[in-house]
Amino acid sequence: MSDSSRLSTGAVRMIESYRLARHPEGGWYRRVATSTSLSDTLGGSRPSVTSILYLLARGDKSRPHRVRSDEIWHHLAGDPLRLADVVDGRYRETHLCARPPSSPVHLVPGGAWQAAESLGEWSLAGCTVAPGFDFADFEIAAGETLAALVAAAPGMARFVR
Repeated sequence: MSDSSRLSTGAVRMIESYRLARHPEGGWYRRVATSTSLSDTLGGSRPSVTSILYLLARGDKSRPHRVRSDEIWHHLAGDPLRLADVVDGRYRETHLCARPPSSPVHLVPGGAWQAAESLGEWSLAGCTVAPGFDFADFEIAAGETLAALVAAAPGMARFVR
């Protein structure tokens, strides 16, 4: 496993137990569910819903990105998670945690920019996308797009590596 020297024992245990791989946006993931029913989208036919396990370890960033479909984040285990998004031009930050009084669930509308980081050693989330996720519907902010996003929503700068 690459980058394992900087990971906590707990993060390594979760990555190995769930057989997670590196995600292009940062962090670790594995698809765990894919609907057999299909939905027609602007990008073509997609599974109606997909779900992944997604882990962010200390120092990992889910870089600013967007998905064409709605995405629901569920905090599953570990430390709280900072999730930021830009919806209708407004920057929002949410702390997800499976312990009260925090909420363990957050919806990011399709097309909204989003980014995340663990607030501790590691955070495990479930990310459910409907209509289902396809990398063709995924964009990581870069270049002029990233510069414009950070100018409009300066809080997103913390998620840029």
